[in-house]
Amino acid sequence: MPLGLGRRKKAPPLVENEEAEPIRGNLAGADMGPFGLAAMQPGLPPPPPGLRPRLVFHTQLAQGSPTGRIEGFTNVKELYGKIAEVFKIPGSEVLFCTLNTHKVDMDKLLGGQIGLEDFIFAHVKGQKKEVEVYKSEDALGLTITDNGAGYAFIKRIKEGSIIDRIQLISVGDMIESINGQSLIGCRHYEVAKMLKDLPKGRVFVLKLIEPRKAFDKISQRSGGGKLGTSSQLGTGRGTLRLRSKGPATVEELPSEFEEKAIKKVDDLLENYMGIRDTELAATMVELGKDKKNPDELAEALDETLGDFAFPDEFVFDVWGAIGDAKSGRY
Repeated sequence: MPLGLGRRKKAPPLVENEEAEPIRGNLAGADMGPFGLAAMQPGLPPPPPGLRPRLVFHTQLAQGSPTGRIEGFTNVKELYGKIAEVFKIPGSEVLFCTLNTHKVDMDKLLGGQIGLEDFIFAHVKGQKKEVEVYKSEDALGLTITDNGAGYAFIKRIKEGSIIDRIQLISVGDMIESINGQSLIGCRHYEVAKMLKDLPKGRVFVLKLIEPRKAFDKISQRSGGGKLGTSSQLGTGRGTLRLRSKGPATVEELPSEFEEKAIKKVDDLLENYMGIRDTELAATMVELGKDKKNPDELAEALDETLGDFAFPDEFVFDVWGAIGDAKSGRY
């Protein structure tokens, strides 16, 4: 549908001075590829389950454990279930996973890509906390993300913010409830909106669950930096690309153009919508890199990401960002 002709308008951002980043993805079976796993061939059915290559990852509990092997999962929730089976704990105990480090390092959060040789560390529930917060400013200084399986947690704390001044609250803390309202099953943007809508000048109560601490008692407040888009996770030659819809695929590391374009589009998402989402940005770049004009990009976005109802001005800026990256105007 041409720009400006009946395209739905996006509502105002849910979060103005707070950010949110989702963690979500599918690991569905795919045809054989160059690394023994990957890519879907258009128009061809996947091979029978018995003939599909096995994707095996190694895992440990972040606080220390023997090494386990997991396979046979098709999405993040099933991944947590497999981890729980290996370590004989309830699946509900897993808060989130980091790649190649046991620390609560949000730059290594399991997100849109997993290197084929990445080692998965699972962070499980630790101490429960209840905190009263006086909302003296509109912005609390939080970045909220979720684990893709029903838990929202703190990804970043802005220095000097309301939350930064409360030492009991740390990066990695799961937000269990706000003023007694359970947040189990909520997505990151729902939690962020609730926090934004809390009235200024009043006290609210957060119930939190921190990740169980590792043996070295590392500091969790220092781990809240922005998710880096310029560095690639993993040690393998390829990465497993997780998608919100459709199967995962094994791909070569992104080209310089793709890296820069994803960064630019991710910045636009933050400016227009108050979220950062590298998976969403990568999908938009993939949809737009071969399009000839903004109208074709708009149609592709409507077809694949219609639920977001991106406004026309945002689509124009995305088109420009992809074009700049193609031309080397970084």
